[in-house]
Amino acid sequence: MRIDLLTIFPEMMTAPLAASISGRAVASGAVQYFLHDIRDWAKDPHHRVDDRPFGGGPGMVFLCDPLVDAVEAVEKMHAQAACRVLLTPQGEPLGQHRVEWLAKQPRLMLIAGHYEGIDERAIEEIRPLEISIGDFTVSGGELPALLLADAVVRLLPQVLGHERSAAEDSFSRRDEQGHPLLDCPHYTRPRSWRGRTVPEVLLSGDHAAIEAWRREQTIHRTRVRRPDLMEKSPLGIEEPK
Repeated sequence: MRIDLLTIFPEMMTAPLAASISGRAVASGAVQYFLHDIRDWAKDPHHRVDDRPFGGGPGMVFLCDPLVDAVEAVEKMHAQAACRVLLTPQGEPLGQHRVEWLAKQPRLMLIAGHYEGIDERAIEEIRPLEISIGDFTVSGGELPALLLADAVVRLLPQVLGHERSAAEDSFSRRDEQGHPLLDCPHYTRPRSWRGRTVPEVLLSGDHAAIEAWRREQTIHRTRVRRPDLMEKSPLGIEEPK
């Protein structure tokens, strides 16, 4: 997979992409990251990419030309068309179904917005899939883009240490109706710690019983902590237009 990341703060993204699972994915050949500074496409000598909003109000607005020029130029850097993704609090709430869909795309272009927002005409021109990482606002799209990249890359073949690791994560586990489930509790050595002991079934060696216990725990934990997950209908994923 190729992931192009467009930002005005590439220095925020360099170290995280080289560390942990993200870095391991590069070493294994599963992914290539390409950082692009949107300021490189600014037309004025000061590399300005923002201006005051029409109608007044606080903050600054991302200019059309630098962003659209950057997207179009980066698109042409590889023959494979990119799935364009804009990280924005106004987008589709990110869920595991969408992450799994994105992990099947050969190329992603993650666009990190900034300031008060992006000129709406630029969004209409590039027609990205708009994604939100939650009902809160951060200073820019760089951290959300890194979170999305991490969620996607860990699903690529041979990136994680065990082939079942991703399938047993929270939200990847699902019940018979397809609702996402939280992960079950986990334990390791020692068997007893501060008066708390490991459930006996995990020490039994009975793999069928262990699997049944874990399944029961995932359902119970989801009902207690996130009942909303089991009340909603499983979501289908639509491709961006």
